[in-house]
Parts: sequence; structure tokens; C-alpha cells
Amino acid sequence: MSEFREDNMIKVLKLSKIYKIGEVETVALDNVSFEIKKGEFVAIMGPSGSGKSTLMHILGILDLPTSGEYILDGQKVSQLTEDESAEMRNKKIGFIFQAFNLLPRTTAMQNVMLPMRYANIPKEERFKKAKKYLEMVGLGNRLDHTSNQLSGGQQQRVAIARGLAMDPAILLADEPTGNIASVQAEEIMAIFKKLNKEGHTIVMITHEPDIAKHAKRIIHIKDGRIEKDEKI
Repeated sequence: MSEFREDNMIKVLKLSKIYKIGEVETVALDNVSFEIKKGEFVAIMGPSGSGKSTLMHILGILDLPTSGEYILDGQKVSQLTEDESAEMRNKKIGFIFQAFNLLPRTTAMQNVMLPMRYANIPKEERFKKAKKYLEMVGLGNRLDHTSNQLSGGQQQRVAIARGLAMDPAILLADEPTGNIASVQAEEIMAIFKKLNKEGHTIVMITHEPDIAKHAKRIIHIKDGRIEKDEKI
């Protein structure tokens, strides 16, 4: 296997994922290889059933490949114990989901502070960082608003701030505009572009060409294989 370059955040080599139900095998990923450098903004795009969600789960260390190698920030994921995998997932990856996954009737501040609380970060530091990131995504005047008092676009902004809370090496966004209106989607993409300009590595899963074009590179996936890898 080729050596891991220091400017690589992600390297996947000959990654495959096969699901077995009885005697039936379904190939979700088939011999996928690519690298993502630190500071890149990459969209992984494909239709439903293309394998992009399976790939997202593997990149997020939520699932393991059947074969192949995944290296995240210089560390071979296959060599990690379950506890080490959980620690790497919590420290290295900021997740942003389509469904927001915010706690209802809980303030924006409390939602953003939650992952830091689990990491035993002191309360004062949790408060400072949560305020900083909510202000960064334009919600400085909504700190004490609960999830049900926020629009879909605002809830996704809270989710982005929460994803940033642990200062992750990579932001992994799964269909981040899927549940919001097109105007709000453009606002969310503007935030991603700003974060990327500041040096954040962003990998975004989407099936929408209009959303993918906001990235600097698009990896097209179809039937579990990379169909095209283009820089924009």
C-alpha cells in the first residue's frame, strides 16, 4: 500500500462492502479508492442506492468495510479497538445530519454543549465554545431559543455549530439540506464555504447537483463504484 501523505485527511484504498442476507449477497461498495486532502471541500454525489450512504457510514467510523483500507488523519481505522474507534469518531469527526438530530425543547446552547459535556469539558469552556460557534453560524441572537422555536434552516445551523464543538479534523455532512427550503439551503452552503475557507475539511453526501456544485470537488458514485472524480 502507498504511504500516507501528511496532507491527506482521508485515504480509502480498494474499499468494498458486501451485505449478506442468507445466501443473497448485495454489493454496496465495489473496490473504491480515493484521497481527500486537509482543507478540501468534497461532495460525494449519487442517486439512491448508489452506495454513498454506506460510504458515509464507513468514513464516519459507524460501520466497517468488508475489505480494503480506510486511513483517517494518518491512522488505520482497521487497527483500532472498539473504544479507540469511538474516541476517534468523537474527537476527529463532526457529524451533520439531514434530520438535524437536535434535542427537542432544549436550547441551541444546550444542544451545542452536549457533546462537550460527554467529553467532560469544563462547563465554562463549554459555554464559551458553544456561544462562539453559534455566533459563527449567525445565531448569536438565538442562543436561548429551543429547537421547536427555530426554523429548519436555523436548526441546521445549530447542528453545524454542534458538529464544530469538539474542533474535529473533518466535518461529515449527510444530505445537510435535505429537510430545508432552497433559500435556506443556499444559506447553509454559504456557511460551509466560509468554514472551508477558514481551513475546515468538509465531506458532504448529497444527491442534488445544485448542492454538490458548492463544493470544490465532486466524487460521483454509482452502483457502488466511482464513476467520475472532478474538480470544480
